[in-house]
Amino acid sequence: MKKTFIILTLLYASATYCQTDPKIYDIIDAISEERLKDDVKTLADFGTRHTLSDTISDTRGIGAARRWIKSQFDNISKDCNNCLEVFYQKNFFEKGTNQRIAKDVNIVNVVAIQRGTKYPNRYIIMSGDIDSRVSDPNDYTSDSPGANDNATGMAGTMEAARVLSKYKFESSIVYLGLSGEEQGLFGGQGFAKYAKDNNWDIIGVLNNDMIGNIKGVDGVIDNRTFRIFSEPITTDETDAEKLARQARARRFYGGEVDGISRQLARYVYTTTKTYMPEMNPMMVYRLDRFGRGGHHRPFNDLGFAGIRIMEAHENYTQQHQDIRTENGINYGDTFEHVNFPYCKKLTAVNAITMASLASAPPAPEEVSIGGIVEASAKLQWNKVDGAKGYKIYWRDTTSPTWDNSRYVGDVSEFTLDGIVIDNFFFGIASVGNNGHESVVIFPNGIIR
Repeated sequence: MKKTFIILTLLYASATYCQTDPKIYDIIDAISEERLKDDVKTLADFGTRHTLSDTISDTRGIGAARRWIKSQFDNISKDCNNCLEVFYQKNFFEKGTNQRIAKDVNIVNVVAIQRGTKYPNRYIIMSGDIDSRVSDPNDYTSDSPGANDNATGMAGTMEAARVLSKYKFESSIVYLGLSGEEQGLFGGQGFAKYAKDNNWDIIGVLNNDMIGNIKGVDGVIDNRTFRIFSEPITTDETDAEKLARQARARRFYGGEVDGISRQLARYVYTTTKTYMPEMNPMMVYRLDRFGRGGHHRPFNDLGFAGIRIMEAHENYTQQHQDIRTENGINYGDTFEHVNFPYCKKLTAVNAITMASLASAPPAPEEVSIGGIVEASAKLQWNKVDGAKGYKIYWRDTTSPTWDNSRYVGDVSEFTLDGIVIDNFFFGIASVGNNGHESVVIFPNGIIR
């Protein structure tokens, strides 16, 4: 009896071990709270990072901030034998482009690319916003430290670069500082178009916007919950015929909550629960907060998967506010309000998601499903380079997460006997030799 117990324990331990990668835990441990604190302090001390602020000064304004960010990426690259390609990407916007472009401006993004060893044109992107603002969106001279919104997201992106640059990954990782968010998502628009024009194969965009506050304006204090915003379907809005075809398919086969951005959100959820079970990822089925937007949206608009990762409880007295005290309340997005242990946790969530995705093989592009009026579900898919096998996922149609799975090996079709197709949604993921999985792909074809 004792021998049987030992064997079963070893088998269980082996099975559990195969589901995780030890280096992911090392990545979590390597994220530095002190470095995050130093970076947020430096960014806040530029006074203002408004998109239209000073670009000449070395100590104040968005010009000084972006040069400092680039210098940090350059230093990280030197430490990893020039493993990063660091450059500016910019677009010019004329005064009057919208009401918040009060003068001609170059909106400049800072880019650092860590090339993949096997799939250099496949990219997973982590972004933070460089710019800040006060109450008046066109006030580009007043102090606007933007400590949480969004020095935290930018600092997290730089910290992820410091840690992940110590490793090699099959796919490319992009660490991205975006400008012009507060003026109308202009930095994201410019870079999404840059990626499209250069035929980038983007796995996903992790937009980090406010990852350092744990005390909500409603009085709730929570240092473990974070939100993942994702829109249900992400398609190229320029292709009306494709949109109509997909809408017809969804009516009969489902998929209205299974677009590529939603699958990316589920990947973040699963990765977090696997490696950081103390955290509480909260998937929100919406593009962004009610009536609002973030820098993942321009990528969604061009057909790329993109999500927003952010704190669960916001404090509006510290967002987009002139620095002042009224009725005993200190208004303004200042350094002392940032919770850095929490910022570290959310930075780690991003880092392990990117490390996992960049270590995984590509996902199948063509997945077909059938099994109408049968007591089984049939799936077929194209094999992909680098996959040792494939995993079928399924879930109740009302479940937000992939709750059931079966690894089926190195095959291109499989029948799940006894699983009635009418009662579940299904998907396929590729599995690499290292155990890392691609995002789940929802069926895009029918087996007749």
